[in-house]
Amino acid sequence: MEFQDTRPVAHPENRDEPVVSPQAVPAADSVQSSPLPGLGLLGALSVALAACGGGGGGSGGGSTGGGTTPTPVNYNYAPADAARFLLQAQFAFKDSDLAALNAKGYDGWLTAQFDTPANQTGVAWMNAQGHNIPTSDGNYFGSSPGDFMIWHALMTDTDQLRKRCALAVSEMMVASLNPFGGWWPSYVIAGYWDTLNAHVFGNFRTLLEQITLTPAVGAFLNTAGNLKEDPATGREPDENYAREVMQLFTIGLYELNIDGTPKTDLLGNKKETYTQSDISNLARVFTGYDWDWSKVTWTNVSWLDYDVPSTEFATSPMAFNADNHSMLEVKFLGVTIPANTPGPDALKIALDTLFNHPNVGPFFGRQMIQRLVTSNPSPAYVSRVAAKFNDNGSGVRGDLKAVWRAILLDDEARTLPTNNTAGKLREPMIRLAQFARTFDVYSTNGKWEIYDLSGSGWGIGQSPLRSPSVFNFFRPGYVPPQTAIAANGDVAPEFQLHNETTVAGFINFFTSVMQDGYGDVKPDYTAMMPNISNSQALLDWMNLHLSANQVSPATIALIKAAIDVHPIDASSTDFNKRDRICNCILLLMSCPEYLIQK
Repeated sequence: MEFQDTRPVAHPENRDEPVVSPQAVPAADSVQSSPLPGLGLLGALSVALAACGGGGGGSGGGSTGGGTTPTPVNYNYAPADAARFLLQAQFAFKDSDLAALNAKGYDGWLTAQFDTPANQTGVAWMNAQGHNIPTSDGNYFGSSPGDFMIWHALMTDTDQLRKRCALAVSEMMVASLNPFGGWWPSYVIAGYWDTLNAHVFGNFRTLLEQITLTPAVGAFLNTAGNLKEDPATGREPDENYAREVMQLFTIGLYELNIDGTPKTDLLGNKKETYTQSDISNLARVFTGYDWDWSKVTWTNVSWLDYDVPSTEFATSPMAFNADNHSMLEVKFLGVTIPANTPGPDALKIALDTLFNHPNVGPFFGRQMIQRLVTSNPSPAYVSRVAAKFNDNGSGVRGDLKAVWRAILLDDEARTLPTNNTAGKLREPMIRLAQFARTFDVYSTNGKWEIYDLSGSGWGIGQSPLRSPSVFNFFRPGYVPPQTAIAANGDVAPEFQLHNETTVAGFINFFTSVMQDGYGDVKPDYTAMMPNISNSQALLDWMNLHLSANQVSPATIALIKAAIDVHPIDASSTDFNKRDRICNCILLLMSCPEYLIQK
């Protein structure tokens, strides 16, 4: 059955940002069935589980009829196809999600998700936990509540598409909890996370400005307290954010065609997008901003000889002080901001210039495809997504709903690939969030005290919002050395996290967490118990819900044989039953066919 494109034109948001002329956008291709491909990227994962084989399949759905009272349609997607879509668009799914997808279709499901109100903000959740009240253990200097907040959101919030997209953007427009010091670092990162969630379904131009003004980015990339030049001392504005907002947040190092391939000169050399002069000039725009202390109240506490501020400065946009702003002329990327331009006006011109640069669509689009769908999208796929960034069909540039829709509904996303380089390695934090949601993890006391899991000895080698640098946990162009991936000229970004130590560390950590939970956070396997004696039924359910049936029958048979060594019968204890479930999960989620998401 063919999935017919019935997508309505995306509605532009009310906004003041510039737009570009409409561009031709290719029509969506149909979704067709295809067999599970060979396992290309899996070769690098052989340390996790020995030999894996083929399997799988899928089909599309139907289209809605016309008229004022359309007949309800069941799109009747093959379970594996529906599961595959949901595992790209969010962290995990329940059977109710499958039913909603079949009732609405891919496009209608996305519309419903876009229209779903955001869950409680990270700041509000931490306030409800009392983390904003100063305590004698110095919580106002601690970062751990930020970890509790983000893990709770990834594992429980119901607006999964929003959270999945926000997490993807957090790996491009990076701010990290790791280096934050001073007052309330957990609230600094919560304000950044909330900003991502508030604007990730809006317009890229608005997102860029709001992220620029977060205290988190201000602290992480040195715009907070950045001062104008001082000829007397030789001081110049800090250039950190000016460099990174171009290199990492918007346009990249080299000029791009709309399909993401680099432009070259007649000698085949790549063309750089900016120069050192562009950086030095743009740095002047980002002077005069600092954390906003105007709404803060101070609390006298008995255990200190100084007062503790409230958290508003950490969660409000940075304030502008004209006395600290450079009034020199700014020339960058072919645009001139005249001398004596007021700071907020200079910021608008600078961000408008970056937003309208032709690189932004392919640069942003390709990285978001990498986070959600595949490490090596074709140039045509990138081009289609970039075209939607440039024009959503109504003349609006930067409409992020149109971008997410284009990424997830593209034929390359919806057709099960048959080539050896398709798909992506599941990030450790995505795997843990998926486990938590699939197996109904809950907190015994509501605190969700999951700490920084970046360690690879006993941890998962990654923790959300704790990138080790502004370059994220891994680079979008990372190539595992001396591999078939390198020989093919492909990239595998997440493999920068994947080595013998992190593989073993994840399995060791995961083994413990599956059995006993993590502190107050526990799994609930009640839903698995009706099929506890039927290992095939258990594995079939897990295969669909964890991998969209991408673990082959041959591998499932290997796991089943191992599980059946210890059968479950009337004499089996609760421990035996739980152990069977955990062994099924561990073996399946350690398999290369699971680890590579296609």
